[in-house]
Amino acid sequence: MAANVSTAYLESLPAVPDWLNKGDNAWQLIAATLVALQGMPGLVILYGSIVKKKWAVNSAFMALYAFAAVLLLWVLVCYKMAFGEELLPFWGRGGFALGQGYLLRQGALPATTHLRKDGSVETAMTEPYYPMATLVYFQFTFAGVTLMLLAGAVLGRMNIRAWMSFVPLWLIFSYTVGAFSLWGGGFLYHWGVIDFAGGYVVHLSSGVAGFTAAYWVGPRMQCDKERFPPNNVLLALAGAGLLWMGWSGFNGGAPYAANIDASIAVLNTNICAATSLLMWTSLDVFYFGKPSVVGAIQGMITGLVCITPGAGVVQAWAAIVMGILAGSIPWFTMMILHKKSSLLQKVDDTLGVFHTHAVAGILGGTLTGLLAEPHLCDMVLPVKGSRGVVYGGTGGIQLLKQIVAALFVIGWNLVSTSIILLLIRIVIPLRMSDDELLIGDDAVHGEEAYALWGDGERYDESKHAGYSPNDSRYSHMSNKPVGKRFWEDILKSKEFV
Repeated sequence: MAANVSTAYLESLPAVPDWLNKGDNAWQLIAATLVALQGMPGLVILYGSIVKKKWAVNSAFMALYAFAAVLLLWVLVCYKMAFGEELLPFWGRGGFALGQGYLLRQGALPATTHLRKDGSVETAMTEPYYPMATLVYFQFTFAGVTLMLLAGAVLGRMNIRAWMSFVPLWLIFSYTVGAFSLWGGGFLYHWGVIDFAGGYVVHLSSGVAGFTAAYWVGPRMQCDKERFPPNNVLLALAGAGLLWMGWSGFNGGAPYAANIDASIAVLNTNICAATSLLMWTSLDVFYFGKPSVVGAIQGMITGLVCITPGAGVVQAWAAIVMGILAGSIPWFTMMILHKKSSLLQKVDDTLGVFHTHAVAGILGGTLTGLLAEPHLCDMVLPVKGSRGVVYGGTGGIQLLKQIVAALFVIGWNLVSTSIILLLIRIVIPLRMSDDELLIGDDAVHGEEAYALWGDGERYDESKHAGYSPNDSRYSHMSNKPVGKRFWEDILKSKEFV
């Protein structure tokens, strides 16, 4: 047995090069899978359940399409635009990430070598101990989830063909810019901005872009805006649960290794999410007199978003502080401020992604500038000596960096999202027709989420199974409306007595 174990680590094996760390590779693949599960099926289930019944299929499909479309474009051109060699200070040089020679070599982010002012190397290029294939897939899952989150702002009215055009364009011209600037070795990365796992790259960008898209697409029908109840709250909880559990991969995979900082990130993630959920629920009870399941889901999300930019660089007590603020400030902006703001009222943000992702994202980035702990920062950041305001020293400069980076992400997404949608609008209407909006899924996809007999339809034996049309025992019921009376007749018949 011992010989077999040692043989597995021999460098001579073609699948085990000397640079491969099997533990790191295993964790990174698991983390990538957890992030992917956040989107598919997590967000697909959540979106399909938390919207009105007539939009369940369309909402789930928008998320599903984004996940698939992003993956293909990611390996064709976008991975290298986000994590390849520098083309511009905010953009990488695009190209294929498909060749065997490229995918099997050791992972590397070529633009991440950080130099001191005198030109000497302060932090070497990021080279995790696993292949490029693992790195490419891990980073795809973040890009895919970002587009799926953005979709939440335009559910229930965006033309599906416009959405299918928007996804690849926004990935190329918006997401890759933020990812390279903050993660791939761009100007914000080398300046020392802290975005541990995507508070800015994923959440602030999707929240701002979603709000901008909601403005250009236009509102839902008035009847949908006034009444938009979830069609399945329990299933929405299932989707939210996948989102929460998958977030351990989201933040735990950010250090690119199965190291002690990954452990801190995972613990902080769950502490902040739980605290925020409880805070949001408490405010619901205090202000509205009862707890809301949908509100608890929103509080969970704001906690997860808020901790993301600082998950691996703040202490556990700080995660509680961030959770309290994540469950209260976005709650206030969504439940109180939104109703009083004429600007916010003009934009129909279906699931409130502006509050849950943009507000929570900038809150998390700002709090990271306050609470980032120096020792943890030195473990993972290219600029050594980084710290939050509460630890003195250069903390004030760090907070300034966090604010400037947030303004860059906001500005870029406002402009790029607007230009993309205005160009699409020239050839494809951004909003569905009134007829489609009135009917919903059946008009857009020819499908409905639930085949319920109580919807006023008559039982059509040519389409539905259940009994044989040649069976004389049930011939007296074949033309009756389905529903309660149908089942009463079945149960009264002698064959069921």
